[in-house]
Amino acid sequence: MRTQVGRRTQVSRRAFVGGLLGAASIHRRPLRAAEYTFTQYHNQPPSSSLHQRLVQMWAAIRTDTGGRVDTQVLAENNRIQGSDPAALKMLQDGEIQFFTLMGGILGTVVPAAEVQQVPFAFRSAAHAHRAMDGALGAYLRAEMAAKGIVGFPVGAFDNGMRQITATKRPIAAPADLAGIRMRVPAGQLVADTFKALGAEPVTINSNAIYDALKSGTVDAQENPLALVDLFKLYEVVRYVSMTNHMWSGFNLLANQAAWTRLPAAVTAIIDRNVRTHVRLQRDDQEKINARLRADLARRGLVFNDVAPAPFRKQMSGVYTTWKERLGAKCWGLLQQAIA
Repeated sequence: MRTQVGRRTQVSRRAFVGGLLGAASIHRRPLRAAEYTFTQYHNQPPSSSLHQRLVQMWAAIRTDTGGRVDTQVLAENNRIQGSDPAALKMLQDGEIQFFTLMGGILGTVVPAAEVQQVPFAFRSAAHAHRAMDGALGAYLRAEMAAKGIVGFPVGAFDNGMRQITATKRPIAAPADLAGIRMRVPAGQLVADTFKALGAEPVTINSNAIYDALKSGTVDAQENPLALVDLFKLYEVVRYVSMTNHMWSGFNLLANQAAWTRLPAAVTAIIDRNVRTHVRLQRDDQEKINARLRADLARRGLVFNDVAPAPFRKQMSGVYTTWKERLGAKCWGLLQQAIA
């Protein structure tokens, strides 16, 4: 059975074919007609590492299940109106079966997921991965399950450490954020963080960041360097301040009803491939974010390194509020993870 991926998404032919050949070299049994047909959404462009690894992952799963599972991967949330929040509702309603989503937006349904974005908690993306693969991640999966959402033991794809890109001026100290209209995603913790730093948070979906910066609706945005490149924000910003103020990842989520009707042998194959491709994508993203400083500087962006201590000093009220909001157990697991 031919997958629908090639017809409806613009993927890298080399990555797609390579994924199929890699899987086929291990499992050569003939494919049957699909018993389970799924749809996977994510918010990144087709050129992203996330998209390419998801395509490879589902191709491998199709091969490993002998064709029983056939999943269509749609980049940029299939351009639906409402972007991530709308796609999250579709996942809960069973209109799509798989979705990747950052913790802040997931936190609108599963409040504990906001813990992924506690400011200055994680020293690096690798530090965050260890927390998500450990006890803190297990706690979040239990909280997701209570909302009809399935998470995966090693299911946090990477976006990277978040930096501030601005049109007006570099951000070297908290005072530089005074009066800055800062684009933030849905979710309260990021907004609270920038309010504490003196900025004016403006909630805008990721697919509208470029236009918001270009039109002057916002003066700055905060995301890993990979997003600056993928969404061509280098065309509309001037300054990049390396604040490393938060980690950002893409949690792989499944609709609980769709997941529970799968046989154990199939869920085991999916879980194994998720682990493999999450780790591959994390490596991809680390390399991408590492090289992009030089690449973006060549495009004319001006970089500055930022001392975190003055910013962290202004977070005491945010920490107090969110320790109470997330609860003692969640906060305690975070403390253990970052110790």
